[in-house]
Amino acid sequence: MATRALVHVPARVVRGDVFELRALIAHPMETGFRVDSEGRVQPRDIVRRFECHLDGELVFAADLHPAIAANPYLAFWLRARASGTLRLSWRGDRGFVHEEQVALTVLES
Repeated sequence: MATRALVHVPARVVRGDVFELRALIAHPMETGFRVDSEGRVQPRDIVRRFECHLDGELVFAADLHPAIAANPYLAFWLRARASGTLRLSWRGDRGFVHEEQVALTVLES
């Protein structure tokens, strides 16, 4: 199954401004507590870690737990200092890894 992620970053940001980055990933987030129609416990399958790097520097990270909803959505604020490449990565159970790259364009005021 192909994984789909949606990432929203403003097209342009003025140096020094604070901007919001929003990220959503399609993932079922099975907690490991539910049972199927035959009474078998469904194995846990969650996204455990989200990281955002700007040109290799970690700028945001979050540890996720079974209580988070399916298709986890994260929104956070960053201060624009320089243009670069944002690399977002999601890691989880069963070897799940998904990465996205987004260009960040920072303009002089």
